[in-house]
Amino acid sequence: MGRTYIVEETVGQYLSNINLQGKAFVSGLLIGQCSSQKDYVILATRTPPKEELNENLKHPKAKLDNLDEEWATEHANQVSRMLPGGLLVLGVFIITTLELANDFQNALRRLIFAMEKSMNRKRLWNFTEEEVSERVTLHICSSTKKIFCRTYDVHDPKSSAKPADWKYQNGLSTSWLSLECTVHINIHIPLSTTSVSYTLEKNTKNGLTRWAKQIENSVYLINGQVKDEDCDLLEGQLLNSDHRSTATVQICSGSVNLKGAVKCRAYIHSHKPKVKDAVQAMKRDILNTVADRCEILFEDLLLNEIPEKKDSEKEFHILPHRVFVPIPGSTVMLCDYKFGDESAEEIRDHFIEMLDHMIQIEDLEIAEEINTACMSSSVNSEASLDNTDDEQPKQPIKATIVLKIQQNIGVIAAFAVTVLAVGISFHYFTD
Repeated sequence: MGRTYIVEETVGQYLSNINLQGKAFVSGLLIGQCSSQKDYVILATRTPPKEELNENLKHPKAKLDNLDEEWATEHANQVSRMLPGGLLVLGVFIITTLELANDFQNALRRLIFAMEKSMNRKRLWNFTEEEVSERVTLHICSSTKKIFCRTYDVHDPKSSAKPADWKYQNGLSTSWLSLECTVHINIHIPLSTTSVSYTLEKNTKNGLTRWAKQIENSVYLINGQVKDEDCDLLEGQLLNSDHRSTATVQICSGSVNLKGAVKCRAYIHSHKPKVKDAVQAMKRDILNTVADRCEILFEDLLLNEIPEKKDSEKEFHILPHRVFVPIPGSTVMLCDYKFGDESAEEIRDHFIEMLDHMIQIEDLEIAEEINTACMSSSVNSEASLDNTDDEQPKQPIKATIVLKIQQNIGVIAAFAVTVLAVGISFHYFTD
């Protein structure tokens, strides 16, 4: 029995409205959420055409295996940054004028594996063994309107195609729990005499990998109390939990510091959500948004050819801040990142280019102040606290999940103060 994909009806409308305009095919990404029973697809977005390929792809007889794997993978990486916690690139779609050929199915298979490998390489977290590892390929023949839906296990290099069900459902995009929080980060990355010679980018990534373990092992509270992870999100027995570790004094030759307040957001489908699902989605958004901001900063420095400072000079950079935008007709919002000198028009145009959906400037939600988060680095000799236990944080870190149920009757909210200033609120959207 193959997997079942429950698909928002607007996705079907979007796919049926795609015009090949004389091209042999059009491909793109499928976005949604996995669960143990079924997967949910809430958005499809075509991969923007590569300029130099425009002329070559206008001929129906062009080879279908000319699908640009590198270009499509880069699109997946870009879109992956725009997804809040809980949402993933679930696979790819392709619309052709021809019946699917075996050699082209192989091209889709290679693309699925290449995308997943590239996106995983950039993450600070790993999928668990219990999570679904199947990704989908959807082929639609524009002439016959036939749909071929298959999945591949991306954890198995020898995986073969399995048939899957593709079912449309109206109102899927309104059945989501929204999680929100603000995380106040103060990440200190000490540099040894060896690592001080590395690039700022490499030192930052190494430090974030250690920090990610602290986030993974943090204590997350719901209404100020720890709940059993297997309990229903809105119910559950209380637990007592406390994670501690020791710290040591390390002589270092410099440091990199990340400071600021970042807005985090995640979504989980409202069908029997568990506490562990909510906490996992929020943890991953915390890790993703910090790592993505750093990566975008390093890309900007490289693009503008800004050299790194040498010796004892200090570096200071403002990290981009987060902007949210709603998916048309949905309660779910996606995100992008904006530097202070970028205009709202530029951000809107980037959304349109990456997601292929019309966005209005007034739909943009500026979630943070311009200078909310920054990165600084310096080279010196000083003593620094460093964690001796990589698996545990230096002191008990607790994150508060502030439960806010938003229904027609109003709003219920509860707040708590913790060591790590994180508040996560849940919004329940339903018809």
